[in-house]
Amino acid sequence: MLVLRNPNGLSYAVMVLLAGNIVFDVLLGAIELRFLLTDVTTDYFDPAVFGALDLNVAYSMAYTLFVATGIVFIVWFHRLRKNAEVWAGDLQSRKPGWAIGGWFIPIGNLWIPRGIAADIWRASRWQPYAADGTRELTLLNGWWTVWVASVIGDRIASQLYKRAETLEAYVTASYWSLGGYALDIVAAVLAVLFVRRLTSMQHAKATGMIPAAQ
Repeated sequence: MLVLRNPNGLSYAVMVLLAGNIVFDVLLGAIELRFLLTDVTTDYFDPAVFGALDLNVAYSMAYTLFVATGIVFIVWFHRLRKNAEVWAGDLQSRKPGWAIGGWFIPIGNLWIPRGIAADIWRASRWQPYAADGTRELTLLNGWWTVWVASVIGDRIASQLYKRAETLEAYVTASYWSLGGYALDIVAAVLAVLFVRRLTSMQHAKATGMIPAAQ
């Protein structure tokens, strides 16, 4: 038997965690920018220890928060996918388990969750079988595009850091990293808006269905 489950509490947790990620992105970006703008990088550059005193603890905390955010987000996402099954199961192109597993498939995770999110969105609106409205999926597409760009940017920065052996190479990696932080911040803001909007859609629809269900 398919049963609706309230996603509100999870959505609040996701939004708070995303806000925390924004704070750390700003902090880490500021730390790297400080080093880029001071003479320390020129006079005392050492790839092995550059910024270690400031960054190691911050990176550890940021990574822990990132993992926690990912876990709670996926739990929220899966709950909304299960609710979508109640309203329009035939519109869902993938089984509910994909709302979890799809995030862990290399390369595939760059588009599979987006497709699932679009299916959930359609099931959550008042008229699931209606054609998509003009710019209806703009928020979803905007968030997803920026998020994918941030993932790619972060990976490029990480590889550049690993290969950096000179000051110039390290500075180049830092600029890529700063760009990644900027994209991460935009993606997190759009994610908050997406989580809030989709949760609100499901809450409104579930509330409206209560009298009929009874």
